Amino acid sequence: MVKARKQKAPELDISDVRQRIDEVDRQIQALISERARFAQQIGISKGKMAAAVDYYRPEREAEVLRSVLERNEGPLSNEEMLRLFREIMSACLAQQEPLKIGFLGPEGTFTQAAVYKHFGHSVRALPFATIDEVFQEVESGAADFGVVPIENSSEGTVNNTLDMFLTSPLKIGGEVELRIEQHLLGRMASLESIERICAHEQALAQCRGWLREYLPHVELIGASSNAAGARRARDEGGTAAIGSDAAAEVYDLKILVNNIEDRADNATRFLVVGRELLSASGQDKTTILVSASHTEGAGVLHTLLQPLATHNVSMTRIESRPSRRKNWDYVFFIDLEGHAEESPLAEALEELEKRSSLFRVLGAYPTAVS
Repeated sequence: MVKARKQKAPELDISDVRQRIDEVDRQIQALISERARFAQQIGISKGKMAAAVDYYRPEREAEVLRSVLERNEGPLSNEEMLRLFREIMSACLAQQEPLKIGFLGPEGTFTQAAVYKHFGHSVRALPFATIDEVFQEVESGAADFGVVPIENSSEGTVNNTLDMFLTSPLKIGGEVELRIEQHLLGRMASLESIERICAHEQALAQCRGWLREYLPHVELIGASSNAAGARRARDEGGTAAIGSDAAAEVYDLKILVNNIEDRADNATRFLVVGRELLSASGQDKTTILVSASHTEGAGVLHTLLQPLATHNVSMTRIESRPSRRKNWDYVFFIDLEGHAEESPLAEALEELEKRSSLFRVLGAYPTAVS
């Protein structure tokens, strides 16, 4: 049998492909400019001097990003496509004045990375030393929104953030989920030169297994943030730090070892806080603050939450914290699926409020798009 001769694939004309890419680039640029003009018209409709915060709608942005995911057929990943569209929307929004976003600083922290993941890079990111300061600056209007950590997948809840909602009037306007990659950072040539590691307590806890195995005799020192530890590693001989790629770049440190976190799925959830409750986006989460009367007997929490089961509402998270009203008195922070103003959650919350001695809707906001 005579074998059929294998046909040679036609040679790729690189110059032709490049010309086509140039034409696509021109079309993309023209469409981005057109989108920016439409965004400009929306801003003008709100008043000549309207700031970005006056027409920024997180619920609308979430709808747009979900549509991006639905349309994506590759070859770019969902993550890359979302990042591109976030940056386009961020740039369009910032034409007159960029959003001012307060975050738990200093520069180079994961919270800053969460700011850029959620809002894009066309914002003014304002670092503050404490979570309390972030809340205060948003309350005063000095910042339009704030971004603060709320929980880590391996180390649990950031209680200081929860406690701020006991007294603050701010509302939750969004959530950000960020994969946390912890690197060992320093200026030394080898691990043998490390005398101490300075990092935030949560970062040290997230890497305790690796540190115990590879650097068991090194002193571990807690810092107010990984960025503070990175500053010390930059300025002090023998000191290494734990942090992100951004921290390495900001503080001019080498990445000595990549990904020293003990869990490959290590992630942190952040909350976006603002001054207003949001409308429904179609895929939302609601967070409430509740407390039952301390005079009620056993099974009080079960009785309090019964309306959720009655109306088939899913509870995704519950945390208790001291109420600060009296000793041994507690409040509950609860995350629920759905928007507070839509059925069936609206009916369940109405019944739950009647059973509570304290009840507040802390926010109804789009679930994280990623």
